[in-house]
This record gives sequence, structure tokens and C-alpha cells, in this order.
Amino acid sequence: MSIMENKNITVIGTGGVGGYFGFKLCQYIKNLPAYSITLVARGLTYEAIKENGLTLISPENPGAPVRPDRIIESLEEVEPSDLILICVKEYDLEKVCLAIRNKISSNTIVIALMNGADIYERVRKVINTGTYLPCCIYVASHIKEKGIIEHKGPTGKIIIGRDPENKQADINWVIDLFRNSGADIILKENSFVDIWTKFVFISSFGLVSARYNKSIGQVCGDASLRERTVRIMEEIQLIASELKVGLPTDIVSLTLEKARSFPYDTPTSLQLDINSKKGDNELELFAGAIIGYGKKLGIETNETSQIYSEIRRDVLQILSKDLNH
Repeated sequence: MSIMENKNITVIGTGGVGGYFGFKLCQYIKNLPAYSITLVARGLTYEAIKENGLTLISPENPGAPVRPDRIIESLEEVEPSDLILICVKEYDLEKVCLAIRNKISSNTIVIALMNGADIYERVRKVINTGTYLPCCIYVASHIKEKGIIEHKGPTGKIIIGRDPENKQADINWVIDLFRNSGADIILKENSFVDIWTKFVFISSFGLVSARYNKSIGQVCGDASLRERTVRIMEEIQLIASELKVGLPTDIVSLTLEKARSFPYDTPTSLQLDINSKKGDNELELFAGAIIGYGKKLGIETNETSQIYSEIRRDVLQILSKDLNH
């Protein structure tokens, strides 16, 4: 890779995803004077990284912490950047985009490292300058302690595509940067097939597993739950077809096959969030997006709408019980 001059990188969020990829970037560019990296963290995480650096516990790393060039706590402190990685939970996406949109120039590349069918549209509604690269991610990492990320399984993977609004942008240096950092990154001219393929899986199994508090294996093994999951997949398939995404025609059977490859007791993140009474969760990312696309395109989403209502009812009942105790 040819060394580029004065490339400023900002990573917003240092949880499981931002901490993992942020660590790899910090580790790689620490001896490259032409690059600088800023991490944005909040509260105790900010204090921990400022004091002790960022640590990644992983088979890929011996355990020594890394220190970014800057660690900041407020988005107001973000400086002009050549690359901005948004690594927050999706329910904070618009808030972050609003806070940084005036800091983005025509040369800035923005990537939101999160999974969701409508992420590109949501970012572009707020940020209409620069280049935004749509992607999906695969990484098994989580916060072990403040400033300490634990990673298991395969190397984190990013499947990324060019910006439909700026296909000629020079993004090769970004791809090289991730690749040289040790991340697994795959560039595709159109990444939306991969984004929607992952969305079919995470949304359908996420919603059904959350509604019944059942693992992926339990959902696959119960005929009635599996049928609900399939009906949600079929609604997404109709939406994707109308949008001309290009999903495989056998996406439902492929998704079921993928689900059966997981260990039987594997939970979904939405299931964990809903049943641990977490206030913020991915319900809108999954059901909200499907229902929203359905209304926009005139496609019925009865199964998704029904399970969305059931989960919301369950959450309200849980909150009501807590208030009465």
C-alpha cells in the first residue's frame, strides 16, 4: 500500500464492533506517521481508554493495549476526517449523523458498521455530502469491561460496496487500510444483495426468538415458530423483489439452512435485549424497517406487523410489572 498523506480517521463508538475494528486500525497505523486516529467514547469507557488504552482479548492479539492519537468524549470535538466509522447502536444512528453532518466534506468517506436493510437511506437522509459506503458486518465481539473488548470466532468481516451516489470515489485506500490492519474486507460493486441477505436472517429469527424467548435452534425445531419465521422472510422477499435488490429466489430455504448451522442454544441479540428488559433495542431496525418499506411500496406485512405488536405489548407488560414491584 502506498502511504497516503494526512489521513485522519475517526471511530465513533468503542463497543463490540467499534472497539474491535478500532483496535485493529490503531494497532496498524501506530507506526505510520501519515495517519492519525481518533476514538470517540463516552463516560466510563472514555475514562478507561484515556487511562489504560483500548484492549482486545482475541486469538488474533497477544493482549497488549493500543492508544489512539486522540480520545474524545463529545461529537462536537470531532475534527475534519478523511474516514469516519459510525459504530453505535442503530437507534443512535440519526443522532450521530445530525451531530457530524457539518463536519463532512466532499472528500470524507463515511461507513456505518452496522447491519440493517435501510441504513444507507437513513444516513443519506441526514448526510448528503461525501461518500457513504453501504456494508454489512460479521464479527463475534462484545464489551468485557469498559475499554476491553473480547472477540471469539473468525476474523471480523466487512462486506462493503461503492456509494450508488458516488461510484467514482477513490475508496481503494480505505479497503487497503482495513485489509492491512488484519480485518477481512470484501469490496463489491453492489453490496446490497449481501446486506439484504443478512437482514432476512437477523430480522426474521430476531423477531420470533424475541417474541417467544427461544434460541435459534428452538425456533427451527418448532413447526409453528418456524412457520412464523418463514412468513416474515417471505414479506421481506417481496419487498426486496420490488426494490430490485437481486436476492436469490431460494433465499428462504438458504436462510433456514444457515440457521440450522448455528449451535442449538444460540440466542439472537434482540431476544437478549427484550428479555433482559433493555430499554433500547433493535425492534425498529427489524420490524420498523419491514413495515415502513411495506407501507411505502404497497406491500402487506401482516406477519411482521402482528409480531411487532406482540413484542411491544410484552415489553409494556414487563415494564408495568417492574413498576408495580
